[in-house]
Formats: sequence, structure tokens, C-alpha cells
Amino acid sequence: MERTFVLLGSILMFLGVAAGAFGAHGLSSYFAQYPSYEGTYETAVRYQIYHALALFAAAWLAGKFPGTMTTWAGYLFLAGIILFSGSLYLLVFTRTNWLGAITPLGGVAFLSGWALLFLAAWRS
Repeated sequence: MERTFVLLGSILMFLGVAAGAFGAHGLSSYFAQYPSYEGTYETAVRYQIYHALALFAAAWLAGKFPGTMTTWAGYLFLAGIILFSGSLYLLVFTRTNWLGAITPLGGVAFLSGWALLFLAAWRS
């Protein structure tokens, strides 16, 4: 799991930095036309980067506190990135606002991942 989470964290960090740079430099005319979506895009990038870093934490803790809780925490961070950031990226580019209803599921996945890391450390 450690290697898997480091690999996933690395690629998601790479993509998060690329998305941030793209948003800052390549989407200025898009955000000039649709200014309300700029903050949404920035939120998607920010939470992707935070939780890609969380995958590194899950990798480290999987070695320190091995077990199903740290493994599940890492996968919940991955699911959260896909659901939370992914739904926001889709919302921004498709301007389909109902996609925002998916976003809280990603937030729940993030919260659950953090709770599992806490429990893994607490029980060790």
C-alpha cells in the first residue's frame, strides 16, 4: 500500500499543479466570460493538492500503523479527489450545476479518510 499511495499521490500532485497552472494561465479568457466558476476551479485544485498530500500521509502511516484503516483511508482520499475535485472540474467546464450535488460525497470521503487515520493512530 505504501508504494501504491506514493504513486497515486505523486501523479495526483503532478496533475493538481498542472491544473493550477492551466487555470492561472490558460483559462483567463474562460473565467473572464464565466467569472463565477473561477473560485470553484480553485477549490477543486486546492482540495486535490491537499488530499494528494494526504495520500503521502496514508503511505507513511501504512508502514507505521499497518492495517485496514490506513489502507481504507488512502482509498477514501482517492475517492474524495475523484468525487469532490472531479465533480467541480466537470461543473466548471460543462456549466452543469447539478454536478455540485456529487461534491459533498467527496467531502464525506475526505472526512472518513481523516477519521480512519485518526483511529489507526489511536488504536496503535
